[in-house]
Amino acid sequence: MADPVLLRVEERVAVLTLNRPEKLNALNYETNDRLVTLLGRIEEDPQIGAVIITGAGERAFSAGGDIGEFSRSVEEGPDIAVRDFVRRGQTMTARLETFPKPVIAAVNGLAFGGGCEITEAVHLAIASEQALFAKPEIRIGIPPTFGGTQRLPRLAGRKRALELLLTGDSFSPQRAYELGLVNQVVPHKDLMPAAFDLAERILQHSPLAAARIITAVTRGLNVGIAEGLEVEREQFARMAATEDCREGLAAWIERRTPAYPGR
Repeated sequence: MADPVLLRVEERVAVLTLNRPEKLNALNYETNDRLVTLLGRIEEDPQIGAVIITGAGERAFSAGGDIGEFSRSVEEGPDIAVRDFVRRGQTMTARLETFPKPVIAAVNGLAFGGGCEITEAVHLAIASEQALFAKPEIRIGIPPTFGGTQRLPRLAGRKRALELLLTGDSFSPQRAYELGLVNQVVPHKDLMPAAFDLAERILQHSPLAAARIITAVTRGLNVGIAEGLEVEREQFARMAATEDCREGLAAWIERRTPAYPGR
């Protein structure tokens, strides 16, 4: 049986490929669990500084949850469905959102349901011109379950998010860009080069500073401004004690390129 998520490392970038192309890379339970496991491995590897997530094949990034599988959980009752499907999916997207290394989605095709929710959760996203997005859960009688009712309104605004959530209509990569769901839209052939270029621009800087920024932004979005500023102060204090901070300041003063030790 093929691995549902493939991992390869190029330079300092880990590429995770959702690998169920015959099912449009639908997120079954095994795929969700494998993705979380691989993220744990990547976090522990000091040689990896960034992550790119994409989909296998030419048709889909991910068409969302595996309906056949989770419908069987629904038949066993709400408690089982929440345990097996909802919590599993929310754990996966929360892991992506709070991951201490930058995560970039390279959206190469359909990004429906859970595929769209991965795009919402990651730190940065680039879409191919061939991508297509949708929040179609309402079409099968459920709300989004992997965080879509919470993250999309924060990205797009309440009314625009509700239009997409309540209609289930698909929308273009350009619309996704306008909503703040993706950072760039590029020709299909340029998708992975653009994702690697973005990763390389980030990797020029201190990995510790990147982690502190991700933490400050992620935590700060969910609290009031005063508490958010306290989070920012905490993250600065943690960074000020590092060798990377001293190296960055010294390199600036000495007009040279910094060489961050990552500690």
